[in-house]
Amino acid sequence: MRGRKHVAYSDGRAAAGFDRVARGDLGYSPRQVEKFMERARAYLEDSSAPPVTSREVRTVSFDAVRGGFDASEVDAALDRLEDAFARRERDELITESGEEAWLREIGQLAGILRGRLVRSDGERFRRPSSAKAPSYSTDDVDAFCVRLLDYLEHGSPMSADEVRTAVFRTVTGDEGYEETQVDAFLDRVVELMAAID
Repeated sequence: MRGRKHVAYSDGRAAAGFDRVARGDLGYSPRQVEKFMERARAYLEDSSAPPVTSREVRTVSFDAVRGGFDASEVDAALDRLEDAFARRERDELITESGEEAWLREIGQLAGILRGRLVRSDGERFRRPSSAKAPSYSTDDVDAFCVRLLDYLEHGSPMSADEVRTAVFRTVTGDEGYEETQVDAFLDRVVELMAAID
């Protein structure tokens, strides 16, 4: 199962506006969330503040603590924040280098992603080196890749949220694809979708 390992939010709310889980349940560390969100908010409001990128938003990690912020609520806000930063990066690139340079960069990323998607079923990603390592079902991942290719080549409907929340059965060792490689690839797909949205 592909799960998000990071959190963030937008909309200018105070981090304290997030619901907390029950005292005995695990949630995201309020201290870490608040610290990161303050940085992100500062950059959104003032471009001279230390920069935060959409990739950084997507990959930021917080500890799980008892009684922390509700993960699903914070994750949903992270997705909105990531999209906001991706749009800002796109606009800045177009302003600095022109629309042609932006289209060239997007085209290169789409080409890289497409190159993996057109590989044969069972051969798109490497297999784990350990026979006991958890991995993603090749059938599930390959079926999802067929949908992604249809999105890239024919514009079939698909949203960044569908990619972010994709779930694959877990298998063992070389029966499946290495999880970290699949997750990294899907992060690049989200990056592309956010840039062209």
